[in-house]
Amino acid sequence: MYDITIIGGGIVGLATALRLKEQKPSLKVLLLEKENGVARHQTGHNSGVIHSGLYYKPGSLKASNCIRGYKMLLDFCDKEEISYDLCGKIVVATSPQEIPLLKNLYERGLQNGLTDNRLIGVEEIKEREPYVNGLEGIWVPYTGIIDYKTVAEKYAACYQKLDGELLLGHKVVDIHSRNSFSEVRTESGQSFQTKLVVNCAGLYSDKMAQLTQPERVPVRIIPFRGEYFKLRPEKHHLVKNLIYPVPDPNFPFLGVHFTRMIEGGIEAGPNAVFAFRREGYTRTDFQLGELMESLAWPGFRKVAIKYWRTGLGEYYRSFSKAAFTKALQGLIPSIEQDDLIPGGAGVRAQACDYDGGLLDDFSIIENKGSINVCNAPSPAATSSLSIGQTVSEHVLARFK
Repeated sequence: MYDITIIGGGIVGLATALRLKEQKPSLKVLLLEKENGVARHQTGHNSGVIHSGLYYKPGSLKASNCIRGYKMLLDFCDKEEISYDLCGKIVVATSPQEIPLLKNLYERGLQNGLTDNRLIGVEEIKEREPYVNGLEGIWVPYTGIIDYKTVAEKYAACYQKLDGELLLGHKVVDIHSRNSFSEVRTESGQSFQTKLVVNCAGLYSDKMAQLTQPERVPVRIIPFRGEYFKLRPEKHHLVKNLIYPVPDPNFPFLGVHFTRMIEGGIEAGPNAVFAFRREGYTRTDFQLGELMESLAWPGFRKVAIKYWRTGLGEYYRSFSKAAFTKALQGLIPSIEQDDLIPGGAGVRAQACDYDGGLLDDFSIIENKGSINVCNAPSPAATSSLSIGQTVSEHVLARFK
């Protein structure tokens, strides 16, 4: 009998497991991961940015966990000698219409405690990023770059040093709730008895949550693929660090941007296209059952109607390198199609409620036998230790 069984070996599940063992070593904790290694999905496919907390509504779980998690992450990396670079980024307004949104974003940053941010003009924009087209900008010195797969692997190693149990290749297919415990069954036929289930299954978090409660889970995970290009090495001089546009305040994505990677190279992107399966990393990835589940969700149909123009534009950029290049030229006009080579892709687990809301904040759903992390998109990697702390506090309150 385990005290806690955690489902999901991404960065949030691993951070939760580590925090639990650090705070109460006597707990018998099991972490189940379906793949043969940790961080194989969202964690291992993100852009590797250490986020500052600039974008998030003051007082939200995203804001509080990002700001607290930022410090925790850096402290952990310093202790474990994990490489990172606080290189800073600029957010630029490229049209007069974006300037009020930029200033609202700056004020939001101040409300979140980012007092070192500065509004900058054309001269300093050119000084920091000579090839950028911008009227005004925000200099964000807090932002950095890192390899989150390395971080996740170190979380796993530290957790196991504390006698935490990690089983790879164990896909959870069923959860049966008993009076005082749950039985977690895996695809291999094994079952594990546990007093509490903690669901950190990312792209499948809603499906795991549904296994833990008879009533309908109020959200559905909708997968959005983000596709990247890379700059050819001879064009790396066009980008010094990180360059972001002013985001659309009505859409939970940041728009195409440029990111210097910790291991070298420059990424350009991502777009945000509806994926036809939850782990659909390419345009040809397709799973009929998962596609129909998304299309059948009333909330997603409302999102599709509301954002159909935006969605078509994202699909057009997915299939047209010329259109993708044009979007990037809004930030760096000298970028050309031949400067871009195909990069990787990631899939974002975006929770959508029944009424058509794309959840902007983290979401934790609790019931008698489980705690379900049902929405933890970006900046979850930056916030991982703080989210793990938050979840572990919920867990430990049940084990007093």
